[in-house]
Amino acid sequence: MSLTRRDLGRMTAAAMAAGPLMAKPNSTFGGVRIGVITYSFRALPGSAEETLKHITDCGISQIELMSTVAESYAGAPLPVMRPMVGGMKKGGGGKKMGPTPEQIAERKKAAEAVSAWRLKAPMAKYKAFRKMYEDAGVKIYCFKLPPTLEMPDGEYEYIWNVAETLGADHITMELPENDALLARVAAYAAKRKLAIAFHTHGQGGSTMFDKVLGASAYTALNLDVGHYFGVTGESPVPIVEKYQARIKSLHLKDRKAPEGGRGGANAPWGQGGTPLKELLQVMKKKGYKFPGSIEYEYETPEGSSVIAEVKKCVQYCKEALA
Repeated sequence: MSLTRRDLGRMTAAAMAAGPLMAKPNSTFGGVRIGVITYSFRALPGSAEETLKHITDCGISQIELMSTVAESYAGAPLPVMRPMVGGMKKGGGGKKMGPTPEQIAERKKAAEAVSAWRLKAPMAKYKAFRKMYEDAGVKIYCFKLPPTLEMPDGEYEYIWNVAETLGADHITMELPENDALLARVAAYAAKRKLAIAFHTHGQGGSTMFDKVLGASAYTALNLDVGHYFGVTGESPVPIVEKYQARIKSLHLKDRKAPEGGRGGANAPWGQGGTPLKELLQVMKKKGYKFPGSIEYEYETPEGSSVIAEVKKCVQYCKEALA
């Protein structure tokens, strides 16, 4: 009998969940919840079973789940993502042009197929997904599938239904700069009583944070402390302390300070300037209950691997919280 890679992945996941002698992961250190966003494993095979193995191999017990992992398991017609790049400029300049009309049409057709699938998708596969992960000792605290202004109401319902089914207590999306989108997601989050948390890439600051948090009691922050430092050059600790009651989760990464008008580069933890140790100690001392999600974005050093580097990030947190 021949086995596919997916068969092997499922057998491995089942063995992890069922093995009575295998300890389940625990990534809460000093009372501080440390998780990972599954985006961190984007360079690796990404089925639900394979992703679960990546997570447990790193000793992580809680996650922010990207939608692609869950939706592919549930049977969504997810498109193959190819670069939307046209031909070369005439004259041999070598500059890439934008997407062709055919590429735009292809993406639109694929998006419509996914949307149509979501409007009819049952929750049974998501219940099975949650059970598989929880049996292996991994809790899903957050689901990332950004709602858009173009989505029909039924697709909003789908996003919140999936998040609830998976056991997540918030959904994440990029911080909206469109007032109509902010109003719509804030109203729907309030209707469902399940928070929408806005991820930051250095945009925002107190004025913007106050605006989005004022839209509803069910709007929150998914603050990226590395991006905050890498763009502003300022410690994110005061921001975390100021908004801690409205933070649902953090993204943890290290970046260098901005220089010459450009944001600082991603760096291996401890080699940038983001005060991660100080931040983690503040979370411990003040008893903050929201998790910090490791987001692995720096380049994998030669001779290392994604798993090895994420393990280093986990160990960094463990030592900082000792």
